[in-house]
Amino acid sequence: MDYATDSKTAWLAEEINTLKEQGLFNTIRTIESAMDGHITVDGKPVLNFCANNYLGLANHPRLREAAKHAIDKYGIGPGAVRTIAGTMSLHNRLEERLAAFKGVEACISLQSGFTANLATIPALVGRGDVIFSDELNHASIIDGSRLSRATIVRYRHNDVDDLRQKIAETTEYGRRIIITDGVFSMDGDIAPLPELCEVASEHDILLMVDDAHGEGVLGRGGRGIVDHFDLHGKVDIEVGTMSKAFGVVGGMVAGKRVIIDWLKQRGRPFLFSSAMTVPDTAACLEAVEILESSDELVTRLWRNAELFKREMTTLGFDVGHSATPIVPVMLGEAPLAQEFSRRLFEQGVFAMAIGYPTVPQGKARIRVMNTAAHSQDDLEQALAAFESVGKALGVIG
Repeated sequence: MDYATDSKTAWLAEEINTLKEQGLFNTIRTIESAMDGHITVDGKPVLNFCANNYLGLANHPRLREAAKHAIDKYGIGPGAVRTIAGTMSLHNRLEERLAAFKGVEACISLQSGFTANLATIPALVGRGDVIFSDELNHASIIDGSRLSRATIVRYRHNDVDDLRQKIAETTEYGRRIIITDGVFSMDGDIAPLPELCEVASEHDILLMVDDAHGEGVLGRGGRGIVDHFDLHGKVDIEVGTMSKAFGVVGGMVAGKRVIIDWLKQRGRPFLFSSAMTVPDTAACLEAVEILESSDELVTRLWRNAELFKREMTTLGFDVGHSATPIVPVMLGEAPLAQEFSRRLFEQGVFAMAIGYPTVPQGKARIRVMNTAAHSQDDLEQALAAFESVGKALGVIG
């Protein structure tokens, strides 16, 4: 594509051309069907191993029906921020159900998991305070931390000893908070939450975990990483999303009531952006109902993931050290990962390449997202495509 530029935008065209030369330009494909295990992308029917629709709820008939019914009763949007005229009974019911589901005192819902972090971190710490942040934390944690204007101290990924050292070296502070992802979305590994709880308790530091990829995946019936490790009452703040395993869109913050009440007073995305829409809120409520009633979808998700991971390892692929249904197929350089993705697509498998800046230089990959929406036949078809492309490109023998 040639860009029409002038002196003010010529640099952008140059930067984009550089991205293309380096194999880092992200070509965004268009989905033309409902989100599911099988979808239509750019006019082509493909198997979907790309989305975060862990439990296959994004096109679940019960969620669709709940959204339709809510629209008939309440309309589409609240038309206001929560603190003025945007809090509907649906929002209150969702927050009550989420708090019960998570086993906490209270919960607040927001427009996305990203905005949940932007609301929470600056409301709890500011200038003169310190954030201890895992070096591989999600961009929303990084941005929320920067907005807070607190001092950010990064510790080595999942390295509790390094965290202890950083705490010992940081002697000037007002308030302090430790923040970590629960499941790290690019590698699929899990935070050492029991050890982090010990450190937080020893030093009287707030502990916050972003469980975006743990909600609906880890714990009893998908209750998340705190339930997975049986640490109820020991983690101060749980941030989550309803845009992945819940199949809808929205964010949540769960924890002590005093923290949630404070976020309702000082969480800027809560105060200054319109509330979740009616159909989204109703669909999220129905997702909670499904998860509370059965662990069938969570069990199927893990069964599919274990099969896929085992067979990919047998084929000779490097799938890292994932402990979750996320399977990173490590390829190294971005151009190879993009070519691998293109060839998979030609064989009917949609799995996008992930490169810099989402992951470090030299660690490009295909990130496979297993879901409960895939059948045994789907997995076998995907494995056959990976084997064919892997051999053609010399990735496996």
